[in-house]
Amino acid sequence: MPGGTWILGDRQVTRFGYGAMQLAGPWVVGPPADHDGALAVLRAAVQAGITHIDTSDAYGPRVTNELIRQALHPYPAQLLIATKVGAERDARGGWPTARRPGDLRRQVQENLQALGVETLDLVNMRMGDATGPGPGSIAEAFTTLAQLQQEGLIHHLGVSNVTAEQVAEARTIAPVVCVQNMYNLAVRHDDDLIDDLAREGIAYVPFFPLGGFTPLQSEALSAVAQRVGATPMVVALSWLLQRSPNVLLIPGTKSVAHLRENITGTATVLSEADLAELDTIGR
Repeated sequence: MPGGTWILGDRQVTRFGYGAMQLAGPWVVGPPADHDGALAVLRAAVQAGITHIDTSDAYGPRVTNELIRQALHPYPAQLLIATKVGAERDARGGWPTARRPGDLRRQVQENLQALGVETLDLVNMRMGDATGPGPGSIAEAFTTLAQLQQEGLIHHLGVSNVTAEQVAEARTIAPVVCVQNMYNLAVRHDDDLIDDLAREGIAYVPFFPLGGFTPLQSEALSAVAQRVGATPMVVALSWLLQRSPNVLLIPGTKSVAHLRENITGTATVLSEADLAELDTIGR
C-alpha cells in the first residue's frame, strides 16, 4: 500500500485510506445513485488492503454509515473506522453545529447504531464551520467525548477543523491521536502544525486533499504530472504522502477503477525537483 503504515493510537493503519463522504448523493445529501456500486467500492477498498475508512453519520445524513455496515459488517479485525461528531444536516443541506453534551451523546449513539458496533474506533470532534476553523474553547465538547471514551463507547479521540490552540487544549483533556483539517497543495496553513504533530507521534489527516468540490488546478501540478506520467490528482496525493510520515490520506471516490488508479498511482515517488516545483503552488 502506498506510503506504508502509521500507528494510530494503538492501531496500525495504512497511510492510504478511504473517505466515504462521496458515497452519499450530490452535495453529500441523500442516497447514492448506484447503491450496489457504492457497496462495491467499499469492498474493493478493504480487499486492496486499506485499513482506515473515514465517515460520519451526517453524510447523507445517515447514508454512508449504513452503506459501510451493509458492505463490510462484520468488520475485519484490522479495519479502523473513523467518524466525526459536532455538526448535523438541516433540510436545506446545511451543516449546523451540534456540540452541546446532549447533542454529542446522541450523535455517538447514532453512529454506534448505524455502524452496528458497541465501541467506535475513533471519533473526531469537529469544530469551526463550513468556512474553516474558528476561535473558541473546545473544552466542553471534548470533555464530553472523553467521558464517553471512559464509558467504553469510544476507543480513540481526534479533532477536526481546528486551530493549533484547540489541538493543544484538547490534549490537556484526553489523548488526541489525530487532527483532521483541510490541507492540500494549495492550502498550506497547517504546515507548522503538521511538523509539530509528527514530532509528537500524532497523525494528520487532510480532508479535501484534492481541493474539495473544486478540484486542484495548477500549471505546476500539470507539468509535474506530465513529467512523471501520472494524473494531476495522483501527483497531489503522492505529494501529501511525501509531505510527512504522519500524514494519512482519505481520498474518496465512487468508482472502483478510480480507487485502484489512485492506489497504484500514488506509489510514484516524486523527485526533489518535482517536490520543489509543487511547493510553489501553496507559497
